[in-house]
Parts: sequence; structure tokens; C-alpha cells
Amino acid sequence: MRNFRTTLMAATAGILAATMSPAVLQAQGQPSVPVEVWALRDVINAVQVSPDGKHVLVHKVESKEGEYLLEIYNTDDMTKPLKRLNADPMEIINVQWVSDNFLFGTAWQQNRKSVKGPEEGTYDYKAFSYNLETNKFKELPGNFALVNLLPKEPDTILIGSGNAVADATGVDPFAAFRPRSYYRFNLNTGARSLVLKGNEKFPTAVFDNDGNPRFTSSVEPGSNELVTYYRAPGDSSWKEFGERYSQNEHKNLYRVLGGFMGPVGFKADDPNIAYIIDNRGEDKAALWEFNVATGQFGEKLAGTNAADIMGIQTHSIPGKDTLVAARYPWDKMQRVWFDEEEKALYEALEQQIPNAHQVSISSRSRDGNTMIVTNRGPKDPGSYWLVREGRMAKLGSRNPLLKPEQLADVEFIRYPARDGKMIPAYVTKPKGEGPFPLIVLPHGGPHVNEVITYDEWGQLLANAGYMVLQPQYRMSVGWGQDHFDSAYGQHGLAMQDDKDDGAKYLVEQGLVDPDRMAMFGWSYGGYAALVAASREPNLYQCVIAGAAVADPEKVYKMRSNAYTPKAIDEWAKRRGMIGINPINEVSKVNVPVLMVHGDVDARVMYFNFEDYKKAMERAGKTDAQFLTLEGADHFYNTLMYEHQEAFFTKMLDFLANDCGPGGL
Repeated sequence: MRNFRTTLMAATAGILAATMSPAVLQAQGQPSVPVEVWALRDVINAVQVSPDGKHVLVHKVESKEGEYLLEIYNTDDMTKPLKRLNADPMEIINVQWVSDNFLFGTAWQQNRKSVKGPEEGTYDYKAFSYNLETNKFKELPGNFALVNLLPKEPDTILIGSGNAVADATGVDPFAAFRPRSYYRFNLNTGARSLVLKGNEKFPTAVFDNDGNPRFTSSVEPGSNELVTYYRAPGDSSWKEFGERYSQNEHKNLYRVLGGFMGPVGFKADDPNIAYIIDNRGEDKAALWEFNVATGQFGEKLAGTNAADIMGIQTHSIPGKDTLVAARYPWDKMQRVWFDEEEKALYEALEQQIPNAHQVSISSRSRDGNTMIVTNRGPKDPGSYWLVREGRMAKLGSRNPLLKPEQLADVEFIRYPARDGKMIPAYVTKPKGEGPFPLIVLPHGGPHVNEVITYDEWGQLLANAGYMVLQPQYRMSVGWGQDHFDSAYGQHGLAMQDDKDDGAKYLVEQGLVDPDRMAMFGWSYGGYAALVAASREPNLYQCVIAGAAVADPEKVYKMRSNAYTPKAIDEWAKRRGMIGINPINEVSKVNVPVLMVHGDVDARVMYFNFEDYKKAMERAGKTDAQFLTLEGADHFYNTLMYEHQEAFFTKMLDFLANDCGPGGL
């Protein structure tokens, strides 16, 4: 194991040599760790052990401007890789073991320089399988995701047409209604056969481990009711079950837009029992058993008064699909345990891994003797650990140049909004004694769940001396239906108040200097920053708006259509045409503004940046700066080293020198 660790650590040698610079005195508002370190793409993106425990894959990048490549090691002799693979001229962006000898993954290539319309990105995709024994690839043009390993068919997997780009910083409310097609993919031959073709009535499906489509849902034309259906194994038609939920009614928006309620799995020893997350008329969603034969809910397996159950966890040994835990958000993703052995294993791992926070077994051999364990938390940007035959060794890190002592603590708090609603939030605390300058950093979405483990932007800003507040303002998902519903029609209003009230709360606690506060956000968070720029009286000395929805009315008109259900359309309309629209508020802007946007952003299109800039110029607003990230899309994995270096350098300079009188 020591040799393997040395080999993997050596992968960062080029990055180390190119990034480290002589120590200098830390200037005000500048990080003690160089920007070049923060700007790195994840050095190691994934590590996974094969089901037979004989091989380990490592997905990594070896230089600042380099592309991801794949290495495969033999666990009995890890001094050097058996294989080094790339997809030149494409780049492998994700890959995993799907059997003892086969890998499945996706590669992409940026072939266009402009975006024609919403969600029409500039990348082309290929799915692929790789046979370790024959050293051969099989290609499948298109963007496909793994749906099920089909454990009873070792040479076949189930794949579905989908989106390979992780949607972490924004939400497309219509993605769930886009039809997907599902195929059996033969790993040996590269042939695929259609299993189910989605349509407007039944766009997507949940499958069992035998490849049977078991659940689907659709919106019934005319009534706009969300209807859920199921099939028994072997059936060829769908049967309706459960309640109907009208998408013309506001009360059902949390179910539709939250995205986490519905079937999440099946009982391992009884295919008639499904696991379903549902709030069933209560504020917080819980995990339930559901009998597909009778169409009836059974036992309530897990629920909390603190937050929604948002997912389940099955046994870490592949093929052993027993339910071991339900998960819900709090200071981290917490677990309600059902399996004492798995619980004891996780507790033992947490005791052995330094700075353990969000620990996960990402892969494990069938015999249980070999596993890859990951950790991610405030003092760990993401580490990978090999556990084999009772021994543990660290394999590497997403950012090996960051040391625990350079990173800041993160505290989970709940503070009162002005109407009494309690708002969950995460506070990243810089070194030293307060009161500190503050950056309010609202997440994108806005209807997403954000649990802070390791946050690169928050840690960079804390390293530069800023306290960072990441509020889970109303409409954030995972904190119950009332928390979501109370945001209806409140874009730029109560949702904005929640962010300001968090800043005021930290001032009242003596942690923050009220004359040194700013807001920075991306996507919806960028919209919130632009709204903050024109508020009066203004709490903030400046704002930074990344990939901001600067003209939500124009976005609404571009995306809406006559078939959109009433409640979703009204929600989008209140987001775009009834709430505060920043581009109509430029005359009221009263603090310096920095805007940052990728010019091939397919989620929040570049016209938002261009139109807002022109509106500011027409209004005679000279206290604004604009940075275009050429070739960058909306999401984190499209921000290359040069994008992040330019962005972080500009942001820190703006905060230190241009954010109000004397800088922040």
C-alpha cells in the first residue's frame, strides 16, 4: 500500500512544481494559499475498486492545463499502473467499474463556440465500455448514463439517454418531463437493444435489478395531474396507484420541483415491496414501505422533525441490496441506521480517517475485504482511502496542495428571519479574531438542497480573511414543505430578506463588521446578488454576480410554452415577471458590481450578462466591472484552470480594492 500511495502522490508532482511559489506576507484580502492552488481542477476525481477486488481505477489529471486520464492498478502489485488510458481528442469525464473486467463511462469534447438555445451546450458526448482483458473500447455516440448494473447479467448493463453534466449549481424545472430512452448495452459487443422508449405520457422510469421498469409518472393532458404508475415484473402495461396531484395547484409544487419524493428502491427479498419517500400531507417527507401488489402504503420506516428524508443507502457490498440507512440534511447528511453492522463499520472508519466528516464507502469488493472510502469536509477537500485486509492507506486527494491547518471550520446554525421563520445556514470561520468582513454566499437553484461539506469558494474566501454565510433561505429543498412554500412569489422579497437577516444575525453576535459586508452568488445566487445591489438601505458594500439570471422576464418568455401546467407556469412567472427583475432596477444600483459569466452558458444564457452590462452603461453606472470566461458553461466541471484562476484573481482584487470605500 505504501508503494501505491507513493505512486498516486507522484501524480501531483507536475502540479506541485508549477503551482507552489515562495512564501510571501499575506496582504489584506488575499489568501495565504496561492490562487493557483484554489484554481486547480480536482486532481483525483474518482477512485474505485472492481467487484472482484483485483483492480483499482484512478481518474485523475496530472497538470494544471491537462485533461483527465484513467489509470488501472493491480491490487496485488500497485507499484505502477497496468494501463493508462485517455480518449484523445475527447476527455474522459466519468468512469466506473460495471463488472470484474469492464468499465463504463462518458467522454466529451467541446466542438462549438456558441449556444443556440437553453440547454443546447457546446459539448458532444460518447459513452464507452472498456474491456480490461482485451484492452479494447466499445463506443456509443451520445450522452448516456448508467441506470442499473443488472447483476444477473454480467455482460450487460442498463443505460439511459440523459445528462452527463452534474447539475449542482442550478435546476432545470422541466428536466424531469423530458422523455428518456432506456437500453440494454452489451459490454462485449457494444450493441444496444431498446428496453423502453420514453414519451410525453411516460417520460422516465425506475427499474429493478432485473431490468424491469417498475415505476413511472406523468402529467395527464387536460387535467395537468401528476399521476404515478407501476408495473409488476413481466407486465407490459402501467397501472395507476396512489394519489393524483394537480400541477395547477400551488400546494403540489414542492413535490414536483423538489425532485426527491417518489420511489427510491425495492426490498431485497420481496419485489412487491418498494421504498417511497413521501410527505403524505405532513411538512417533512419520510421513508415508507409501499406494496405494489395492493397499492397501499405500509410501515413508516424513517422520518425526522428536523428535515426531509431525501434518500436511502443500501449495503456497501455489491449485489447485497439491503436497505441500511435513510439520509437527511443537517450539519452534514445524517443517517437513520437500519443495519448495525454497517453503522459500526462507518463509525470505525470515521475514527480512523483524519478530519472525518462526510465519510462514504464508494466501492467495495463482493467478498467485503477491499473497499475505497472517501471523506469530504471542512478540513478535507476530498480524500480517497484504500482499505484492504484490515489495513488502511490514503491514496490521494482532490486537492493535495491544501493542508488541514490552512482550511477553516464550518458551523451549522439556525437563525430567525424577520417573520420568525428559522433559517438553516452554514458559517465558514476564518482564522483570527472577529469581527470579520462577511461574504453572504447564497446557493443557486433556488430549489436545491445544499449541505456544506467542503466548499471551495467558501474556503478560498475564508483563507483570505472573510467570514462566509451560506443561508438555506426559504425555497431551499430538504427543510420541509412550509420552508419551500413560504417562498412562493418572494423572489427578491422575503427570499432576499432571509439572506439579509442572516448577515444581521452575525452582526448581532459580534462576529461581523456591519460596514464590511458583501454578497456573492452564482446562477440564482447571482440573481440575488444583483437584487442586493439595488436595495435601499443597502447592507452591502458591493456584490459579485456569477452566471446571474439578470433578466428573469426574458428567460421566462424564452422557456415557457402553452402546455406548461398552471402552477409551474405561475411559479416561473413569479420568478421572472412578478418578482424583482434586476435589469429593471439598474437605476437603483448603489454599490459596486462585479459580473462574471461564461460565454457558452447553456443554463443561464450569456445574454443575461450582455444585456445587463448595456443597461448599466445606459444608466451611467460606472462603478461596475465585467469578466467573461471564454468557453465556460454554467457548471463547475466546465470551469477549467484558466477560468478559475482568472475568476478568483478578479474576485479577490475587486473585494480588496473596489468593494466600497477602502475595499472590504
